[in-house]
Amino acid sequence: MDVGADEFEQSLPLLQELVLGADFVGLDIEFTGLRSNLSRPQQISLFDLPSEWYLKTRHSVQQFTICQIGLSVFSSIEGESNKYVAHSCNFFLFPTTFGILDSEFSFQASSVQFLNQYGFDYNKFLKNGIPYMNEEQEKKIKHNILTGNWRVRSSLDKDQIKVVIDEVTRWLDLAEEGDWMTLPGIAGFQAFEVQLVLRQALPDIWTVLRDQGIIVKKVSKQHRWYLENTSCDRESCWKEKILLSARGFSVFFQMLVKAQKPLVGHNMMMDLLHLHEKFFRPLPESYDQFKLNIHNLFPILIDTKNVTKDIWKELNFPRVSNLSEVYEVLNSDLNPTKNSGPVVIHASKCEKYVETKYPHEAAYDAFLCGSGGLHVTDTKQELAYFEEVIRLSLDVCYISSFSPPPPPPPVLLKVAHLLLWRVHSAGPMPEPSFSLYLDVLAPYVNQVNLIRAGVPKINFSGPDCPSIRPPILLLRVRRWPGVSEQQVYREFQNVCKFDVRRLSRSQFLLLTNKFKDARSILKEYRGHPTLQVSLYRYWRHSPNINCLLQVCGVVATWALLALLLGRPGP
Repeated sequence: MDVGADEFEQSLPLLQELVLGADFVGLDIEFTGLRSNLSRPQQISLFDLPSEWYLKTRHSVQQFTICQIGLSVFSSIEGESNKYVAHSCNFFLFPTTFGILDSEFSFQASSVQFLNQYGFDYNKFLKNGIPYMNEEQEKKIKHNILTGNWRVRSSLDKDQIKVVIDEVTRWLDLAEEGDWMTLPGIAGFQAFEVQLVLRQALPDIWTVLRDQGIIVKKVSKQHRWYLENTSCDRESCWKEKILLSARGFSVFFQMLVKAQKPLVGHNMMMDLLHLHEKFFRPLPESYDQFKLNIHNLFPILIDTKNVTKDIWKELNFPRVSNLSEVYEVLNSDLNPTKNSGPVVIHASKCEKYVETKYPHEAAYDAFLCGSGGLHVTDTKQELAYFEEVIRLSLDVCYISSFSPPPPPPPVLLKVAHLLLWRVHSAGPMPEPSFSLYLDVLAPYVNQVNLIRAGVPKINFSGPDCPSIRPPILLLRVRRWPGVSEQQVYREFQNVCKFDVRRLSRSQFLLLTNKFKDARSILKEYRGHPTLQVSLYRYWRHSPNINCLLQVCGVVATWALLALLLGRPGP
């Protein structure tokens, strides 16, 4: 189900009810860009500590914005064993433009092409995106609105409001007291903004917001004073409404935070950075503060990328690179629990993903993250039964008819069921439930995968894990004057990919995330006449240590000479 600005406010009560009754929530976010084209020292690399990686990525997050958020809310069906209903929604977002608030953001051509390839609707993003703001922006807007110290900033809004004022002024010259006119096509918080401007500019009118638009009525100054002081539609009342409308999706974000439900994503680090920046507060400079803030907002995080990485190694599953491929493996014969596990049902108005795949659509990916390769019921009798169960127990949705059901979709619950099966492989398995699934997922909770850094994951509930990367290699270059990091990278890229960092004029550090690549290069280049590769030893090869040893050597030599020269003769 797609939700834009026109449908958002009336959807809020249902969304709140769904989140409060959920077992967990799947999340995926699409952006206008991923990473800025920074200079080489500012690009992320395998040499980065988590804090360094964070500071580099923070800049990109501040430069780009969110264009779509997908949420899939999973709720267990009351009275049914291990059966879930999923509500999946796409929210198109666009930054709030109101008063002094006028955000700037960039587009990255590759990201636009990528989303366009998968059918992303940029019109919904640009024309009907739900507004949003973070807490810092909200404080400024709230202060300006409630104190009356605000102004229209964007040139588009200024032009539109000028046209409206001119239209109303011409009408006023001919209107009698009690006459009224309609300004159609103005909705949302911009309708409140127009009313504020009109009421401040014209003392002999009163405005009311109706379904058909803004109603402007000509009134006497005495009647205007009466309305301002007695009407439930007076400014002090609907200035709060302006703020509520301007906050937009941020209202739902706060509902999600207060619900404290497990949040599930796949490779979700960038998602968390954007959630913090766009809806909570600007990203702090302190990496530790960022971790603490995220943990307070979402105490239970589960990154299915991190979970599946470990399981893939243990079960010798074929290598995969994205969420859809994880789905295919979990629903293949390689998975010993393929034909067992939870059952998932799509709620009404959310059946879009029942028979068709929509890769890289946010709600579809959010659904894949959470559903975990669940079974879908395969008879009309069962569908009718579940329809009645959900109508009676949830009273907020029902199951529509569909046939035939597709293969089961993935990832969290399917993986959790696989883990539960392995734990109890020697004996009978208990009746599965989400609480049991959380127990077997405990080692992975709050462990979020990190792409291209010195550690493979970030721990949001404690100290980060030590690095398990292959050892750093030392490259000595001979007879190649002026060689650069880029030239070294190109030299090795046909064999394997290394991150390269200059150590000295003729020495470079090489780092890969694959042990077999490190072994291969050590073997192949050990006796190379120009490029000699060996293991890097900090105490032996670090320029700082060498400099310190040289200084100590000089000091020791001078001390020895002073001792010898200062010794009295016999």
